[in-house]
Amino acid sequence: MGLLQKILVLFAGLILAFFFYSGNEDFKPEMLKGKRVIVTGASTGIGEQMAYHLARMGSHILITARTEAKLQKVVAQCLELGAASASYINGSMEDMAFAQSVVKKAEELWGGLDMLILNHVSPAFLSYFNSDVAYMQKVLNINFLSYVTMTVASLPMLKNSGGSLVVVSSLAGKVAFPFTVYYSATKFALDGFFSSLRQEFAMTNTNVSITLCVLGLIDTETAMKAVSGVVQISAAPKEECALEIIKGGALRQREIYYEYFSTRIPLLIRDWAPNLLDYIIQRNYNIEKLKD
Repeated sequence: MGLLQKILVLFAGLILAFFFYSGNEDFKPEMLKGKRVIVTGASTGIGEQMAYHLARMGSHILITARTEAKLQKVVAQCLELGAASASYINGSMEDMAFAQSVVKKAEELWGGLDMLILNHVSPAFLSYFNSDVAYMQKVLNINFLSYVTMTVASLPMLKNSGGSLVVVSSLAGKVAFPFTVYYSATKFALDGFFSSLRQEFAMTNTNVSITLCVLGLIDTETAMKAVSGVVQISAAPKEECALEIIKGGALRQREIYYEYFSTRIPLLIRDWAPNLLDYIIQRNYNIEKLKD
């Protein structure tokens, strides 16, 4: 196939994908009214904003993160915004017992669960891979194995309610980026695990949806600090990103992409011109500013 044909196929695919993913039923905030929702990693950033959106929609909310004081502030704000109820539990997702305890608390509070939003992540930074296997294990525990643990613990309740699993991932879980070896490995793992699990649910008529959220660079404090001076691309707003994630889960979409074109175009280039994509990616890094 010639270059021109490849370009035409690429853009045709992009247009078809846009209409496919944007052509589903309309989202209505009342879809979340009274729903019982866990949001992990909710003391700051995207998770915090998701909690606020859910509160305005009248959901019952259980949030979790490491820092208790921050969670207390988010819960207070959720109640002011109109949440049906708001609670928190703090701890580290490196501990699988804690991950299980979050789901157990939801069961104690509500007797069931309608949506599990897995959003937590280990602190990330850009650096060359330094062969630290022990650190790789820690990141796998937080970014991947705790997701699996919470999924397994929540499935009986989600099956009973016909609920939804919402998994916050990244473009770095679809496309290989430099200086993110630890982070990217766990995001690729999420894609593989949950995409395979979705297939099994379909084959066994399990009425639990799985929405994988493929995000680009978002303007959270943590992300902006990590990429400052190194990555030369603009970031999308966390408030809008949080709402798109909730919409995707409520509509039981297979995947959501945010921002759409900045995440979909790289995937199309990856499939048709991988060397070109590598070149484009590498041109967006100022490696002189990279931390050792």
